[in-house]
Order: sequence, then structure tokens, then C-alpha cells
Amino acid sequence: MDIHFLHWLTFVGIFLIAVISPGPDFVMVVRNSLVFSRKAGVYTAIGLGLSILVHVTYTLLGLATVISKSVFLYNAIKWAGAAYLLYIGFHALRSKGMSAQSFKESMIEGKEKTQRTISNKQAFLSGFFTNLLNPKAALFFLAVFSQVIEPETPLFWKMLSGASAFVIITSWFTGVAFFLTGSVMRNIFLKFSKWVDRACGAALIGLGIKIALTANN
Repeated sequence: MDIHFLHWLTFVGIFLIAVISPGPDFVMVVRNSLVFSRKAGVYTAIGLGLSILVHVTYTLLGLATVISKSVFLYNAIKWAGAAYLLYIGFHALRSKGMSAQSFKESMIEGKEKTQRTISNKQAFLSGFFTNLLNPKAALFFLAVFSQVIEPETPLFWKMLSGASAFVIITSWFTGVAFFLTGSVMRNIFLKFSKWVDRACGAALIGLGIKIALTANN
């Protein structure tokens, strides 16, 4: 069996596990899907997918090694990512929730939205920056690619690995968005909307603090 194919399968397996594991990406998709709409969740997933392509690109160019070795660059990304998550988290903590009546009124108007709205661009950027500013993502691709992607690996397999990462993360979180916005989950959310948003806010703050305290090993 082709060694490059085996390396690609290894990468796909490792990346699947990493994507499914709860983290800032998951919390952001959960919040945008439940608090805003299914469309917001999908755009967030697309933002996450495109940010992965950025990580893949600079890793293949060797910049991930530079980031991991530079205390300044690593800390700059770390603090920017932590600040972004803290900002979103504190805003979520101030949530007043959404009543069932307001949801019904919005549906009658033909608009699937809450008392607060988010544009497609805002949803996309929330996913894009959540992943892009996570220094662990850079270190993840550096670690994984150093094991399965070699300098002599054909361009096709490098591009396939990047494309696979995009498809996996976008598909997974799009599925999460659809699941969370189904009628059953939506009805549950309407009962506890304020607390769901605040719980997501607390989680984002906790993850932001965790990233801020992460050391560059």
C-alpha cells in the first residue's frame, strides 16, 4: 500500500479525534447555533474550516516552526486568542435569553432570529478567529505534519491533507449546528436560553484563561 496514502489516513484519523474533542471551536458553534440560528452555526463552521486552511498553509511553508520557536510570536498569538475568547465570553454572560413568545413572533415574521442578531459575516469571523488565534492549533499541525508529511511528500498529498482537514471540520460542525437547531433541542433551549448562553460564555472565558496560561513548551 502506498506510504503516502497511509500517512494521509493517519492524519485524517488524528484530526477527526482532535475536531470531535470539545474546545473553543465547539463552544463557539454551540453558542452561535443556539443563541442565534442554524445559519449562524453553519457560517461559524465555514469560518473554522477556512482558518484550518491558513494553519495548514503556513505549516507547510515552515512558519509553524518559527512560531513555536519564537516566544514573542507565540505569546502574541496566545494573548490575542485569549482576549478574543474573553471578549465573546463576557458578552455572553450578559445574556437575557430568549422567550418562547419572542421566538414565535420572529418565525411569524419569517425571520429565524433571537432578540439579538448576528450577520453571516460576524458568524463566519467568530469561527475564523476563534481557531486562527488558538496557538494550540499551530502546534497541533506542526506536531502532526512533522510525523506524516515529509519534505519529499508529493504536493498532491499535501493538498489532499489540507482539503481533508477543511472538509472534516466544516462537516462536523455543520452537523453540530443542524443537530442543535432541531425542534427538540430548540424547545429545550427556549426553556433555558439565558443559562445556555451564560454557560457558553463561562466556558469561553475559561478556555480564554487556559490559553493565556499555556506555556510554549
